[in-house]
Amino acid sequence: MIKTVEISDLDTLFKMVSEQEYRPDLKRYRNLFIYRGQPDIAFHMETGLQRTCKHKKHYLESCILDNFTKYAALIEPTIERSVWHKLILGQHHGLPTRLLDWSYSPLIALHFAMTEENLEVMDDHDCVVWRMDVHELHSLLPASYQAAEDRCKTTVFSVEMLQERCPTLAQYDSDMSDRSMVVIEPPSVDPRIANQYSFFSIVPDAMTDVEKFLDTNTDQTVRYLIKKELRWQIRDFLDHQNINERLIYPGLDGISKWLGRHYFVM
Repeated sequence: MIKTVEISDLDTLFKMVSEQEYRPDLKRYRNLFIYRGQPDIAFHMETGLQRTCKHKKHYLESCILDNFTKYAALIEPTIERSVWHKLILGQHHGLPTRLLDWSYSPLIALHFAMTEENLEVMDDHDCVVWRMDVHELHSLLPASYQAAEDRCKTTVFSVEMLQERCPTLAQYDSDMSDRSMVVIEPPSVDPRIANQYSFFSIVPDAMTDVEKFLDTNTDQTVRYLIKKELRWQIRDFLDHQNINERLIYPGLDGISKWLGRHYFVM
């Protein structure tokens, strides 16, 4: 069941960003929660493929990936190594894919929840940060996938691990059905991926409603509902912590985005 926590003051916010638990086995304060920020509470947790292709996503996904590979191979020849490379590189460059973006950092997720393309609407609606527990998702995977992760002493797949276990989307969809999904840590093909502490969840074709899946099958998923009255205050707090477009998008594009927002007149 999804737990909803309303954040209407900074004390509650600080609890969210510092919720690491003590692990006696490591003698360290660590967890494996991953976070996803969305700027409008009304937005559903949908992949780019779902939003773009809707009920035809099953038929159009291969066309999108084939054409992307054809044009991207000149720039990135390694894209043909696996379908997982194609998905990650495509997602990174805005291609509609079945991947959902997550971050190990709750502050990075807060950045995306607190940043609008149109800053005029910042005060118009609440926003949300989602939290998933990767260990819990690991427990839902088919036994062969759990065994593959256990052999590598991890609960997150790499591209190479997943390619060895499951080389095609058809096999992945058959193995997962609508009962589980893999979390993958992408290779750092770009500084953005490293800076954003990125992870992706790979949504199987049969899973048409990710939120329903999480509500039915998990107990550690949390939906942090952040009140609109706090958004500018949190946005300024994040800037003070250097969580901004300069970090998220290294280079001149990020600097330009940051300056455009920094000098926005309310």
